Amino acid sequence: MKILSIITLPLEDPVVIFTLVLLIILLSPIVFRKLRIPSIIGLLLAGVVIGPNGLNILLRDSSIILFGTVGLLYIMFMAALEIDMGHFKKNSYKSGVFGLFTFLIPLSLGFVVCHYLLDFSITTSFLIASMFSTHTLISYPIVSNLGISKDESVTVTVGGTIITDTAVLMMLAVIVGSTKGSLDMIFWIRMIVSLVVFAVIILYGYPALARWFFRNMPEIGSNQYVFVLALVFIAGILAELAGLEPIIGAFLAGLAVNRLIPSNSVLMNRIEFVGNAIFIPFFLISVGMLVDLRVVFQGSQALIVAFSMTIVAIFSKWIAAFLTQKIFRYNSLQRKIIFGLSSSHAAATLAVILIGYELGIIDDNVLNGTIILILITCLASSFVTEHSGRKLAIESTLQKPPEVSRVERILVPVANPKNVSRLIELAIYIKDLTSPEPIYPLSVIKDSEEAEAQLQDANKQLTESVAFARDVNANIMPVTRVDLNVSNGINRAIRELFITTVILGWNAKITTRQWIFGSILDQLLERMNQMIMVCKILEPLNTFRQIVVIYTKAAQYELGFPESIAALKRLAFQIGTTIKIIAHEEDVNFIVNSYSKQSPYIELNSESFTNFPDLRNISNTAKTSNLCVFMSARKLTISYERFLDEMPYLLSKYFEKYSFIVVYPRQSPRSSTQSSLQLDEYSVFPYHENLTRISRIVRGAKRLFGLKK
Repeated sequence: MKILSIITLPLEDPVVIFTLVLLIILLSPIVFRKLRIPSIIGLLLAGVVIGPNGLNILLRDSSIILFGTVGLLYIMFMAALEIDMGHFKKNSYKSGVFGLFTFLIPLSLGFVVCHYLLDFSITTSFLIASMFSTHTLISYPIVSNLGISKDESVTVTVGGTIITDTAVLMMLAVIVGSTKGSLDMIFWIRMIVSLVVFAVIILYGYPALARWFFRNMPEIGSNQYVFVLALVFIAGILAELAGLEPIIGAFLAGLAVNRLIPSNSVLMNRIEFVGNAIFIPFFLISVGMLVDLRVVFQGSQALIVAFSMTIVAIFSKWIAAFLTQKIFRYNSLQRKIIFGLSSSHAAATLAVILIGYELGIIDDNVLNGTIILILITCLASSFVTEHSGRKLAIESTLQKPPEVSRVERILVPVANPKNVSRLIELAIYIKDLTSPEPIYPLSVIKDSEEAEAQLQDANKQLTESVAFARDVNANIMPVTRVDLNVSNGINRAIRELFITTVILGWNAKITTRQWIFGSILDQLLERMNQMIMVCKILEPLNTFRQIVVIYTKAAQYELGFPESIAALKRLAFQIGTTIKIIAHEEDVNFIVNSYSKQSPYIELNSESFTNFPDLRNISNTAKTSNLCVFMSARKLTISYERFLDEMPYLLSKYFEKYSFIVVYPRQSPRSSTQSSLQLDEYSVFPYHENLTRISRIVRGAKRLFGLKK
C-alpha cells in the first residue's frame, strides 16, 4: 500500500516530490545543453510537463509556491548584484540614453499593438508593454568568454539594464496600485513618500549596516550568507509596506550591497551556488507549472497573441539598438551586440507577467505567449551575441598590437596561519582572472632535528588555513620549504616556482633588536626583483570605501609601474571602491592617465604635492574605512628617496590603527639592491647604508634606555 501511495498521481509524498524536482534540476540543463538551448527554457518546459496542465505529476501547492517566491526575489537580487556599478557610472550618459530608448520604444509600440490590435484593456496593455521593455542579460557569459566584456557597447547595454528594469518595476507598482484601488491624489502622495522613505532605508541604511556587520562579525560558517539573505527578504517586506512589489525591494537590496560583495568572494560564490542550484530552478519550474499549452491549440487567438508579442518584443529592441548605434557612432557589430544582449526576455519578464497573472490582469493566452516569447528571444539572443561577438573579438584583436604578457604567479609567505586568510583574499583579488596559475601559500621551516615534525604540522595548518579559498574556486597550491633560515626558504621558492608577485604580512611592530641588528630577512630584497606587497590589513577588504595610493616622485618610471597599477585596479574593482591618487605635481597627470588606460574602469580622484607629505599628517586625515597604499622603491632605483628608510618606524608609530599596503614595484635584476625585510613576526621593510644603520642604532639605544627623542 505504501508503494501505491508513492506512485499515485499527483504525487503527495514530500520526499518523492523533492527528489523528482532535484532530478529535473540536475538533468534538464544537461539535456538541453546538448540541444544548444538555454537551460532556463529546459526548466520552464519541465514545469509544463510535470505540472497540473501537463502530465499532472505534481500540483502547484504551497511548498512549490513558497520556493518559487523565494526564487523570484532571489533572481532579482542576483541580477542587481551582477551589475558593474563602475561601468555604469563611466558610461552613465550613454547608458541613460540607451535605457530610455529600450524602455520607451517597446512600451509605446507594445501598448499600441496590445490595445488597438489585440483589444486588451488599457491596464493590461500597459502591463504587457512594460514586459516588452525588460530584458535579462542571459547572453552576457558569451561576451565574457569572448573577452569583449569591456567593449563600450557591452557596458552601455549593462548600464541600460539598470534603468529600464527599474523603470518597469516602478511602473509595475503603479499598475498594481491601480488594480487594487484608485489612482487619486492620496495614492500618489502615499506612494511618493513611502517610496522615498523606502529608498533611503535600503540605499543608505543597508550599506552602512552591511559594512558594520562584515567588519565586526567574524565569518562563522554561513552567518554572512544568512545575513545577506535576511536583508533581501526584509527589503521585500519593506517594499510591501511601501505599497510596492517585493521584487522591487530585492532588486534595490542587491544594488545597495553591490559594492560590498566582491564578485570573486566566498560570499558571492555561496549566493550564486544556492540560487543557481535550488531557488532559481524552483522558480522556473513553478512558472512552467502555470502554463497550459493546450490553450495554444484551442483557437487562433492564442497563436495571434504569441506571434504578436514575439514580433513586438524583438523589433522594438532592434530599434532601440539601432538608434543607440547611430547616436554614438558605433559600428554594425556593436549594434548587434547591443541588440543581442538586450533582446532576451527571462527573469524580469517572468516576474512582471507572473504578478499580472496572479492579479487576474492577464489571461492564459498572454501567459503562454510569454513562454513562447522567452523561448524564441533567448535563442535569438544567444545566436546573435555569439555570432557578432566572435567577429568583434577578432576585430578588436587585429586593432591592438600584440602584447607580451608575463605569466603571473603569486607567492604568500605565511608566518602566522591566523593571518593567512586575508593575505590569500588579497592575492585572489589582485590576481588576473585570465591567469590559470595557482596562488602559492608558503611555510618555511628552519632546518633542525625537529624539522620533520614541524613540517607535518606546517602542512596541516597551511592546508586548513586556506580551505576557505575552495569556496571561491580559487586555485591554491600550498607549499613548504625546509631551509637554514626564512629568507633563504622564500628566495628558493621564488626561483623554483617562477614567482612574479610576493605578498607579505606585517604586524607593524618594530622591536629594539630589529632597529639595531635589522631583520633576519635582511638579504631578501637584495636577491629578488619581483613586486613585493607588504600588508597590514585590519578590516575585511570589501568594507573599505576608498583606496588611497601615495606615490614618490618619478614612480611612473619604475619597470613594474604598469603591473602595480593593474594589481591595484583589480583590487578596487573586486571590492567595489574608488581610487585616490596622491603624487608629485609633475607626475600626477601622467599617473592618472596611466590608470585610466588600463581596464577595468575604476572611479579616480587625484591630489598633488610639491614635497612628499609627512606620514604624520597623512595619519591625521586617514580613515579606518580607507586602505592606504604607499608606493615605495628599492635603493638606487629611479624613484628611491632617503626618507623611505624611515617609513617602517613612521608606519609603526602613526598607522597603528590603520590598514595599509607598501608596494615595491618589480625591478630588473640589475636594479635589485641591498635591502632588508620583515615578515609578520619577522617584519618586512628595507634598511640601507651604514649612516642609516648608525642613526637607527642611536635611536634604538634611546628607546632602550627610555631617553626622549
